[in-house]
Amino acid sequence: MAAADPASAESAWDWDVRSPEVQSDQLRALIDRYFDDGDVAGYASSFQTIARELTDALPDDADVEFIEGFALDYALRTQQAWLHWPDYTRDALRDWVARNQRTTLAGDRAAIEEVARDFDDTVRRVIADRRAQPGPDDDATSRLLRETIDGEPLSEDLIVSILRNWTVGELGTMAASVGILVGHLARHPDLQESLRNSPEELPAAIDEILRIHSPLVSNRRVTTRPVVLGGRSIAEGERITIFWASANRDETVFGDPDDYRPEANAPHNVLYGRGIHVCPGAGLARLELRVALSALLTGTRRIDLVLGPVDPATYPASGFRTLPVRITR
Repeated sequence: MAAADPASAESAWDWDVRSPEVQSDQLRALIDRYFDDGDVAGYASSFQTIARELTDALPDDADVEFIEGFALDYALRTQQAWLHWPDYTRDALRDWVARNQRTTLAGDRAAIEEVARDFDDTVRRVIADRRAQPGPDDDATSRLLRETIDGEPLSEDLIVSILRNWTVGELGTMAASVGILVGHLARHPDLQESLRNSPEELPAAIDEILRIHSPLVSNRRVTTRPVVLGGRSIAEGERITIFWASANRDETVFGDPDDYRPEANAPHNVLYGRGIHVCPGAGLARLELRVALSALLTGTRRIDLVLGPVDPATYPASGFRTLPVRITR
C-alpha cells in the first residue's frame, strides 16, 4: 500500500515525493509503471515461497505472537523481494519500525528526526551499493536508478524520496493488514472455514475485512481551493486530516458498518482511495495479502485467538501491537 505508514503521521518527513524540477503528472506516470498488472504478477511466485516458509515455521498446536511471528516478517521479506534489496536491510528496517513507533508515540521530535535520517541513510547505502553492483534488469530499484524525465536522470534526493515512500508506506500497512485479517478470521471461525474451502472468495473478503477495520486511519492534506465538506466551508491552504477509517464506516453508506457484506459494500469501499489519488500500489498490496491469507488457510486447520485481550495499536497506527493466536494444523 503505497501510502505513508499511519504510525509515521507525525514524522519529520515530507511524504510528498514531488520535486521542483518534476511535474506531478510526470512523476505519477513514472511511478504507475512499477505497479502495472504484468509487473505485479511476476512477484507472485516469490511471495508464495515467503508465505509458505513463514506458515511452515509457525508452531503446531501452540500459541504464537502473530505480529512478530509472521506479519512483520512477511511485510519485510516481500518488500525486500520486490525491491531486490540486500539482506542487511531487513534488520535495519525491522529496527526502524520499532524505533519509529516508539518515537512517534512519545512525540519526541528530535528522536523522530534522527530515525528519519537513519532511514534515509539505509536507502542511500542501498543506492550506492546498487550503482556499484547493478542488480537484474527487471529489479525495481535498478530500474528506478535508470529512469529519466525529459531526458534528465532523477536526482538522488528524488530517488530516496520515492524509495522511502514505497518502503515506509508498505511495511507498516502490510504488517497491520495481515494482522487485522488474521484477527478477524480468528474471531469468526465460520468465515475462516468458508474461505479455506472457497479460496476464490479471498480477494473480496480481504477488501471487506479491511473496510471494517482499516489499516490506514488517517492522512494529512492541504486544500488547494475553497471547498465545502459536510456543510463546513474550508478555505484554500488549510491543513486537514482525512480519516479513511471513518469514511469506510459511514452509516449513511454502509448501514451497520460491522456487517460483513463484501459484494454489496465493494462499490463504496475507499480502502485504496479513489480518482487521481487512488493508491498506485493497490494491485501489489492485494497480491501480497491474498498470497499471505491463502498460505495461512491452506497450511492450517484452525487459527484461534488465545484467551485474554489482544493489544491494539495506538493512534495514529492501526491493527495490533500484539496478536496472540493458536495454530492448529
